[in-house]
Amino acid sequence: MVPLFLDAGLLRHRVTIERNEVLPDAMGGGRANWVEVGETSVRLEPIRAEVEERLEQRVGVATHRVTLRARAGLERGMAFRFGARRLLIRTVQDPDETGRYLVCRCEEEA
Repeated sequence: MVPLFLDAGLLRHRVTIERNEVLPDAMGGGRANWVEVGETSVRLEPIRAEVEERLEQRVGVATHRVTLRARAGLERGMAFRFGARRLLIRTVQDPDETGRYLVCRCEEEA
């Protein structure tokens, strides 16, 4: 397998990495509480945008590919915070299996 070549200058967006810690509520459920766990530089590429019907409401969903230097502890269910935007991580992949970079497929709901 040919190693992935990535120009470090493409990692130009600074993002905060967040983990969701559900806080229990008085009704036996919980609410999302996003906690910052780190920062990193990423390459952010929009993939597609579409509108879906969810519970009889129209919801806009944008899909992004986020590339970053490999780091331990990053997993599905976490998120990248980019300004006021939150990109939910759906998949995490080592594209060339060298342990140098990670590529995440993310969703941003609007």
